[in-house]
Amino acid sequence: MSADAHSTSIRDEFAHQADSFARSPTMSLAETLGVLIDLVPEDPQARWVETACGPGLIARAMAARVGSVVGIDLTPTMIEKARADAVQAGTPNVSFEVGDATALDLPDASLDGAITRFSLHHIPAPVRVLEEMRRVVKPGGYVIVSDFVTDDDGASAAWQEQIERLRDPSHWALLTPSRIAALGKRVGLEPDLDRVVPFEIDYEEWLNRGSGGPANYELIERLRGEAPPQAESFVVTGEGAGRALHYRNSLHRWRVP
Repeated sequence: MSADAHSTSIRDEFAHQADSFARSPTMSLAETLGVLIDLVPEDPQARWVETACGPGLIARAMAARVGSVVGIDLTPTMIEKARADAVQAGTPNVSFEVGDATALDLPDASLDGAITRFSLHHIPAPVRVLEEMRRVVKPGGYVIVSDFVTDDDGASAAWQEQIERLRDPSHWALLTPSRIAALGKRVGLEPDLDRVVPFEIDYEEWLNRGSGGPANYELIERLRGEAPPQAESFVVTGEGAGRALHYRNSLHRWRVP
C-alpha cells in the first residue's frame, strides 16, 4: 500500500469512528487518559501540540495544566468533532487544525511540549512522528508518547497484527516498549520516564468500533482461538457479551536537549 493510500484509509476509518471513538470508555480510563495527563507538567504559560489528536480528548484534558494546546489530525471529520466538543466543554485555550503528524506545519523550536496517544501504530514510519515532535519543541521541553504495544515474541506479535488489521484497516504495525524507546533515542531525545500500564476494555465495544470488526467477526474469532500460549499483549478473558480485552499501554516522556 502506498503512503497516500494508507493516509486515505486512516481518514476513512476515523471518519467512521469519529463519534464512537470519542464516546468509547477506553479513551477515558485512568490507565489510558489519567496516567498520560499526569505526565504533562503544570505550566500556565506553556504551549503544546497534540499530534494525531482525533476528537481532542487529550488536548481538552490537559487544557487546565498548560497555557494553550493546538490539536492536529489528518481526518477533517475528527477535527470538526474536536472543535465542537471543545466549545461544549468550555476550553477556549485549545484549537484544532487539519494536518499531518509526520509533517507538521509549525516552526522549529516553537513549543514547550508535544504529545500523542494511540497513533504510532497507524503510521508506516513512526520515527517521522518523533522527529517532527522533537523539531517543534524548544530545548528543555517535553515529548510524550503513549501507545498500546505488542509482544517481543515474534509469533505472538504476528498473530496479534492479523487481528488488529482485520478489525481496523488503518492499522499499520504495533511497536514494543523497547522499540518506542529506541525511536526516541534515534531522533536525539533524552529519556525522562518510561512505564507500561496494563488496562482492560470491553472486547465487544472494541471489536465493533473498528470498521472491519463486524465483517470479519468469524475470522477474528477463529484467529483468537489460535493464540500463542506466550501472548501477553492481547488477551481476551470471560465469555459471551462480558468478554474483556487486556492490553498494555506504554508511556514515554523525553526531554529535548
